[in-house]
This record gives sequence, C-alpha cells and structure tokens, in this order.
Amino acid sequence: MQLIQKSDILDKRKNLINFIWKNTVPYSSSISIDKNIKDDRYQNLSNLKSIDKLNIEMDYEMNSIAYLFLAENSNNNLVIYHQGHSGDFISGKDSISFLISEGYSVLALSMPLLGLNDQPIIDSDNFGKIKLTSHRQFPILESSNFSPIKFFVEPLGVSLNYLDQNFNFNSYHMLGISGGGWTTVLFSAIDDRISESYSVAGSFPMFMRSDSNNIGDYEQIVPELYTIANYLELYLMGSFGNERKLVLIYNEFDPCCFSGSGYEQFPFGDILKNKITNIGEGKFDVIIDRDQNQHIISNKILSEIVFLMND
Repeated sequence: MQLIQKSDILDKRKNLINFIWKNTVPYSSSISIDKNIKDDRYQNLSNLKSIDKLNIEMDYEMNSIAYLFLAENSNNNLVIYHQGHSGDFISGKDSISFLISEGYSVLALSMPLLGLNDQPIIDSDNFGKIKLTSHRQFPILESSNFSPIKFFVEPLGVSLNYLDQNFNFNSYHMLGISGGGWTTVLFSAIDDRISESYSVAGSFPMFMRSDSNNIGDYEQIVPELYTIANYLELYLMGSFGNERKLVLIYNEFDPCCFSGSGYEQFPFGDILKNKITNIGEGKFDVIIDRDQNQHIISNKILSEIVFLMND
C-alpha cells in the first residue's frame, strides 16, 4: 500500500476517476424527476413525507432508478442506501424505514440491471444483439474509450449533483449491503461529499479471497481498476478527509461472503487506522457483528450506525 500522504491519495483519486470516465466529464448523464410518487410498498413508513423518483439515463440505454425518501420531521441529513445483488432496494425496506424514523432522508438505489433498472438490448459489433442481464457481461462493453464501472457510480454522482442544486442537506452519508457495500467503498473513495460511509459485508482485499464465496462478481475483480487502487488503498481513500469516516462491517458467520470470522484471520484494520492517523485527516474502523449469521444489516448494526452518525 503506497499511500503515505495527502498528495498520494489525491493523485490516486484523480487516476481512478480518469479510468472510470476515460477522461470524459463525470456525472454528465441526464436525470429526470417524478415528484411525490405513490408506491404502495412503502405506504406504511413512519415519518415519511414524500417519495421522489429519480431516473438517470446512461450509455448503452442503461439506466438507474433511485427513490428519494424525504423525512417529515427531518434532521436535514441524508443517507444513501445501496442494495446489493439481491435486487430491488425494497429488500432494504427495514433499513430505509429505520433511518427515516430517525429523521434521515434516504436516497435508495439498486445495482446496475437489478431492481427497477432496465435490462437493455445492445447491438455489439463483435457479438450481435445481446440483452444485458448480468454484470458478467460488462467486459463486452469495455474499450479504450469506455469502462462499465461507470454504471455503478455515475448514478450516485448525478443524484448528488441534483440534491446539491435542489436541497440543502447538512451532510451526505452512505450505507450499502453486499454489492452495495462494495459500491459504498468505491464511491466514497472517489467522491468526498460522502462524510461517513458504512459498508456491510461488501469486500475483502484481494489477498483474502482464496475462498470461492469471496471472489466476487465482475466489478470486484477488474484488474485495471485495482492496479490503480487496490482495496486497502480504496479503504484509505474513503476514510481520508476532514470529518470523513469509513467503517467496514462484517457479520461474524455470514453465509454468503466476507464473514467476520474471515476478517479475523487477516485483521488489516489496525494497519489502516495507523495510516489514516499518520495522514492526520479522517477515521477508519472495522466492526464485527458477533450476533449475526445472516447476510443482512441487523437492527443492532443499524442502531450503532445511527449512533455513530450522531456522535
């Protein structure tokens, strides 16, 4: 891990952004807003004022649909909730509900191709017409001018630009589970508007991935990306900055992936804590949910996250 001072982190961030957007303008995709929509799946949320629907249109007819849940009695802070490979962010309804009940507005998103997002049919020069249904197909789109990693982070940046222009939130935090936890790590590394980020069962460094359950999908193992910034460096980049924090959370006996028991074989957290302390800006921590043997964000962890955000 080569990051030893602020300039190293800023250089890495710049290089990572250049790789993802291939020297084009980040967050330039179009966005449309449907105000105050009705979705019966969320009608019983306590302290919910309204739901706005954000639709971000990207290259290759890819899109990302986000819901902006506005709290009635608000603390004027926003949490981005990002779902993983299980699909629609309706799977995170309990987490979203808890955050809203605590006064946080929530921006909820799913991963590319999942949930409410489209699965477009593309016309490839080499392979003909293909319906995109899996992240494993994304290498087909890779070229010297385009990286599919853009699909994972572009909607977040576009959404925050919209929020910056139309709301006055005091801070942005981010919480993701599984693939959404991975997204949380990557986005907080490249966009320092995220004050505090919490990744649950989202990733391990490459040297901890001998177990096939921990290898991960396409986005977890793109060689060109992790040559620029490996996982330990991404964790440090997401931690770095004035009043910024990254917390990695692992379920002790997670049946899916990235378990707390796996982390304890190679506890890299102390190395990163020392690094960020020496740099002098930011915080990093690791939390093990020792009561948990499911691939979820437990109520205990949700309460701890809210406590940390209010601390």
